[in-house]
Amino acid sequence: MAHKDLHEMLRSLRVWSPEVTQLRPFDPDTAPPTPLLLFTSWFAQAVEAGQPEPHTMSLATTDEEGRPDVRIVMLHGADGEGWSFATHATSRKGRALSAHPHAALAFYWPVLGRQVRVRGPVTSAPCEESQADLHARSTGALAAALTGRQSEQLASVEELRRASQAAWEKARANPAEPSPTWTLYRLRPEVVEFFQGDAERRHVRLEYRRTGFGWSRGLLWP
Repeated sequence: MAHKDLHEMLRSLRVWSPEVTQLRPFDPDTAPPTPLLLFTSWFAQAVEAGQPEPHTMSLATTDEEGRPDVRIVMLHGADGEGWSFATHATSRKGRALSAHPHAALAFYWPVLGRQVRVRGPVTSAPCEESQADLHARSTGALAAALTGRQSEQLASVEELRRASQAAWEKARANPAEPSPTWTLYRLRPEVVEFFQGDAERRHVRLEYRRTGFGWSRGLLWP
């Protein structure tokens, strides 16, 4: 069966269909004084609304040559120290963060027509904390970490199968098996933007900026 033309498909698609999206009113004057409080509230509402995988986010970095890159990763936590995620220090994003320790995050929850964007410097947690974070996760997460060699060239799918099988066996045999390059990173937010979509395109954009005295808040044109 012939595929539709890409541009034809794009023109046929709709954003925020009422059948799947509930655009809720958002009064920025009622927003809490810190972005973490609002993020926690919006995250809980996304979960309650049935947003699939609300804890996934886009992570944008800059590599050693100054070129941007982006990928989807999982949020490991958000607290007073920052938004956290993890990867191998030897991976592409690990090397990029070593060269340029700043990053940006973007969450998109289409069931509510919401986005959250976070930017700031990134630091790595101590080894003990990184390993504790890994071992608090699933056996599959440990097996994936133990497979290692993330972002390196792969000769074949069979090579991956063998390495993964050995890693799964090791993870099941020893749930505390260390993965030395696995690193927990924290992004300390300097700017956090909350975007609430509106059916009339009067989208609300509330931006928090870190100052020497706490957080300032302001609106942005959509």
